[in-house]
Amino acid sequence: MNRRYFLTTASMLLASPGVLLANNDTIDFEPGVIAEKLSAGETVLVDYAASWCGTCKRQERVIQGLRASNPDFDKHISFVRVDWDTYRSHEISVWHNIPRRSTLLLLRGEEELGRIVAGTSKDAIESLLMLGLPHSSASSM
Repeated sequence: MNRRYFLTTASMLLASPGVLLANNDTIDFEPGVIAEKLSAGETVLVDYAASWCGTCKRQERVIQGLRASNPDFDKHISFVRVDWDTYRSHEISVWHNIPRRSTLLLLRGEEELGRIVAGTSKDAIESLLMLGLPHSSASSM
């Protein structure tokens, strides 16, 4: 492989963290998907986001970084992204009283474990995700 081509390609990838951090395990919301996951006993992080929202993009980068650094998050939590522009008035947003895009909501069964509205702090988002881990995983960190 041409060294110059390799270095140029590597530089472009490093300059585009979204390319490296893209994760196929985030589910795009469709009606019924969250209820299906919850009824199966899963813990779900619901990310209400818009493609044009800077806060949403920052949250996504933080979440992807945390998921990359702690495989327990992917092992114990399903990640669902709700497009705010499409579903802001849908029952999934109204029922959970979602005030705006850039809201992160952690659910298990019929219980809300926690939420963050417009927060981008790595510590706060990590604390929210930790609530979704079984006690043995959360205490071992």
